[in-house]
Amino acid sequence: KRDTANQSKIRTTFHPDSDYSTFVGCYKPTMNEDVKYDKEGNEKSCTKQIEYAFVAQAFLKAYVKAWKFYCSTEDGTAKAQYLIIEEINRGNCAQIFGDLFQLLDRNEDGYSTYPIVADTDIQRYLSKEFEKVNIPDSLNAIYDDYDGNIVEDIKNGIVLALPNNLYIWATMNTSDQSLFPIDSAFKRRWAWDYVKITDGKKGWTIQGADYSCDWWKFIQEINKKIATATSSDDKKLGYYFCKAKNNTTCI
Repeated sequence: KRDTANQSKIRTTFHPDSDYSTFVGCYKPTMNEDVKYDKEGNEKSCTKQIEYAFVAQAFLKAYVKAWKFYCSTEDGTAKAQYLIIEEINRGNCAQIFGDLFQLLDRNEDGYSTYPIVADTDIQRYLSKEFEKVNIPDSLNAIYDDYDGNIVEDIKNGIVLALPNNLYIWATMNTSDQSLFPIDSAFKRRWAWDYVKITDGKKGWTIQGADYSCDWWKFIQEINKKIATATSSDDKKLGYYFCKAKNNTTCI
């Protein structure tokens, strides 16, 4: 929240029912209104009907916005687009990412090393979204080993490749029991940042009948015993394991 303040971001949360279609996109029933007007331009009738349409989800929304930002500047300082995945270890990552897994490999310039062929439905969606987008020809030099014209293929939605202004950030609580294992091949395509348990500096105290104890000092002492007993940081208590009742200083 702090690091992406005032930035363009799309946020999603993984859970046991998440899959490729809920992360990337799929056909869904949508309500369509067929409005008819008379000769004077007044609404004469409105018929509502359900029809199926391709609905983009978090990944494709971020992907499209990132490329549009990328193509809107000429000095190489494209606006950043963030795709934030909360609770990434609560979903089946292999199933959710599918072939997008290949795109996580980035070259030294920050672009996907290995573009992938998009599904037909995605191709139609992207070709429409990129209809008025001019992807710079300089991209061909970056993908000099690509068999074809990478600029035209991205514009037409034939292939997917992440631009260097699209950042995928994810959060997970290692103390939670993962519902699905995350394999090593997936893990090593991410840069990991371990966030230690720190003093929230709320000034909370544990108040007993004839004693009081600073909450942070209590957490530190308890965590020493947990570390000795379990040899695991994942079992330690966090600062917000409990909160003061009614926003007071006592727990």
